Amino acid sequence: MTTATAIARKAAGPSTTDFFIPEADVERRAGRLGAEIKNVRLAGDLPAAAIDAIHDLLLRHKVIFFRGQEHLDDAEQERFARRLGDLVPHPTIGALKGTASILELDASRGGGRADQWHTDVTFVDAHPKFSILRGVVIPEFGGDTVFANTAAAYEELPDALKLLANNLWAIHSNAYDYAVKPRATDADRKHFEEVFTGTVYEAEHPVVQIHPETGEPALLLGNFVQRFVGLTKNDSQKLFDLFQARITAPENTVRWSWQTGDVVIWDNRATQHYAVNDYGDQKRVVHRATVDGDVPKSVDGRHSILRKKVTKAAA
Repeated sequence: MTTATAIARKAAGPSTTDFFIPEADVERRAGRLGAEIKNVRLAGDLPAAAIDAIHDLLLRHKVIFFRGQEHLDDAEQERFARRLGDLVPHPTIGALKGTASILELDASRGGGRADQWHTDVTFVDAHPKFSILRGVVIPEFGGDTVFANTAAAYEELPDALKLLANNLWAIHSNAYDYAVKPRATDADRKHFEEVFTGTVYEAEHPVVQIHPETGEPALLLGNFVQRFVGLTKNDSQKLFDLFQARITAPENTVRWSWQTGDVVIWDNRATQHYAVNDYGDQKRVVHRATVDGDVPKSVDGRHSILRKKVTKAAA
């Protein structure tokens, strides 16, 4: 019996209650990543076997989608997320009051529109393992999220580019060039300067990381990259554009159109994502719980390092 056929079986009193996800309820949404899991009610009291199977489906499909999870509030979202690992707040923004890790992304406030390709929080040495995002207020139209498979992007590289990528290391920082961000408002800029970069981080990561659970090599890039180690900014940008274009090629992506109550979980070690900023002044609020991750490892066994952590007030 595969996990796609039945994800769990739990005892309930003297009888046995079967908890199934039939193969028909695991619907692939694109060729290289993404599956919608139907007829599952996410909750912190799911049996351990169910959590294990959800974890397995996540590793297999990189990003998984759940409709109809309106029963979740922040506490229950975190209760479920804890079953996937230890929670961690955002290193500069922190967590929503009363929660351990919930990050509120409100499009009407500064920093609420994540409309650049990125892997979450790669400016620290151990970036998150999983992100669990819940749709709280969804616009009538627009506001989709697009995901890309960074492992498939690496696998599709010609051997010469794989060899190059294997030997490259990149500097990631939260103090990136915010001036290039499209449609940034004054509120966005204020939030970026005072909150998002209140503490400036800089981490050195391999361009190719080895996934600690699947063993897959995957490209580790995104908008927090500043330059490649040992290369000029100009040369770095050209190489970055080459590799990044492989990641975000349309055939390597899946797009999710949100409904209120949706939950999306992605493997942050094998994906990038982009929140499409096409919904004007409509309200869009999503809440993210984040599962702590490991320090990335390169193809030759070296680990990422934190190069800098400076609080502006103390600088």
